[in-house]
Amino acid sequence: MQPRRLRQPIVVVLGHVDAGKTSLLDRIRGTAVQVREAGGITQHIGASFIPADTLRAICGPLLTQFRFDVTVPGLLFIDTPGHEAFSNLRIRGGSAADIAVLVVDATKGLEPQSHESLEILRSRKVPFLIALNKVDLLSGWTPHPGSPLLESIKSQPKVIVDRLDEAIYRVVGQLSQIGFRSEAFYRVRDFTKEVAIVPVSARTGEGVPELLAILVGLAQQFMRRRLEVAEGPGRGIVIEVKEEPGLGYTANAILIDGELRVGDEVALGTRSGAKVTRIRALLMPKPLDEMRDPRDRFTPVESVSAAAGVKILAPGLEDVVPGTPMYVVAPGRAEELMNAISSEVRSAIRESERMGVVVKTDALGSLEAIVSMMERRGIPIRIADIGPVTKRDVIEASVVREKDKYLGVVLGFNVRPLPEAQEEADARGVRIILDKVIYSLVEGYERWVQEEKAAEAAQAFSRLTPPAKLRILPGFVFRRSDPAIFGVEVLAGRLRSHVQLMDQDGRDVGEVLQIQSTGSPVPEAKAGEQVAISVRGPTVGRQIKEGDVLYTSPGSEEARTLMTRYKGALSEADLAVLDEIVRIKRSKNPLYAI
Repeated sequence: MQPRRLRQPIVVVLGHVDAGKTSLLDRIRGTAVQVREAGGITQHIGASFIPADTLRAICGPLLTQFRFDVTVPGLLFIDTPGHEAFSNLRIRGGSAADIAVLVVDATKGLEPQSHESLEILRSRKVPFLIALNKVDLLSGWTPHPGSPLLESIKSQPKVIVDRLDEAIYRVVGQLSQIGFRSEAFYRVRDFTKEVAIVPVSARTGEGVPELLAILVGLAQQFMRRRLEVAEGPGRGIVIEVKEEPGLGYTANAILIDGELRVGDEVALGTRSGAKVTRIRALLMPKPLDEMRDPRDRFTPVESVSAAAGVKILAPGLEDVVPGTPMYVVAPGRAEELMNAISSEVRSAIRESERMGVVVKTDALGSLEAIVSMMERRGIPIRIADIGPVTKRDVIEASVVREKDKYLGVVLGFNVRPLPEAQEEADARGVRIILDKVIYSLVEGYERWVQEEKAAEAAQAFSRLTPPAKLRILPGFVFRRSDPAIFGVEVLAGRLRSHVQLMDQDGRDVGEVLQIQSTGSPVPEAKAGEQVAISVRGPTVGRQIKEGDVLYTSPGSEEARTLMTRYKGALSEADLAVLDEIVRIKRSKNPLYAI
């Protein structure tokens, strides 16, 4: 029996902002373009294909050293790096990506978005390796542009190699804490049990040959069954729907299996379920050197075989949802395939009466990724759906806002609010948070919640009577009563206007009406400051005397709140004064502040 044809593995690049994802992809593509005589690079829609001959030319002696040849047709790199592109490469129970490269900054180690990427990779069961980027920024590193890393390491002083090992073992330790065994690729004993860490430099190209060699080796060794192409009707994933000048609405798709031909009927996912349409044309990008007119960017083809990125022209694509599956319809299977697609769309969309945020995205994959991320962070969701932010979304959020202002918001990923939705949000005071990066959207929401809570806490704190201790300055009585005006020194704490004062025995003295410094009103006076205050209630010489020590007089509930919720906002001196106040108050009322 003849062995099945192998397709090229689909590779996606992930990592934290500024870790160098785009730079590394550019370096890989640039390296491939430089070996044009070996086949160079073929541009697909949304992907770059590096053929086997080009990989052999780049990896060179490493293939002999690692004892294997390139038997896959090449590597298909998804052009858009990051969480967003990866999330739309979704298939039921996993991902269309065969392997991932997680880019980590060698000078920083794992960062928050690295952890999010690892969670997604784990949940979608996608094997990955670490590209430890920016090794050229390690102090003292001598660059060897384009060299294999192993050659570059040999020419570095021992102290620099030790520095590289420190960067590697920081990541090894971080990965170990979340359940992944890992090691530098040249020390890995079992690639099925350890994540390979490949030090690279996107700037100099060092390590890129090893990175490509290991991607090929892992794919050939452990993914052969997955890479076998089933002959027959194609299946894939729609990754983007866009309007092209002169073409109308088109669907960019990654074909995972089988073949796609002009004239094929395909089943596609929509917000309301699924539809069947017929392919009018299949387009691939023209090579850059053949692109005479920017409007003439595509060349038609009659068919494509997996794995490939292709642009599809067909009627009725405007409501197709990115991230949904695409199937070539074999005779008699239309209803079955449409039902399968509809159930996938329905499983991702959520609608409930629970207290939670409203989430709207442009694609099914990004919706699933955001919902998953928010669930891991304990953020409840009321509605999760695809499409622009509508007036109904805002009304749903406003219902929640009446009970919980922090959940009564709308989060939009890669979508805009409709004009009537924005008007409704402005009228109802509903916050709409928009972003084009998944991490940033969720983190932006969490940051907004923290800021709102901090502002609310600060406002509540500012309404409480602050603990303060003050002494009436002898010789500075300006008026004895109605109101009494006299000079004081703030011994500790913070004195504010419109607070009650008491004496050392806990007797009420009166209310501070105003504080003045050098003849002008001020809102407060701090420890060490001498100010004049006007107090309604006492008469100097009767209830209070020059030289007396006074305290602010917070209510029992205020004092308890200061001692519990806002204890961290008070200095040691403030707390000491508060203790004195509580002690004085409890001498008259043992239940004070309890």
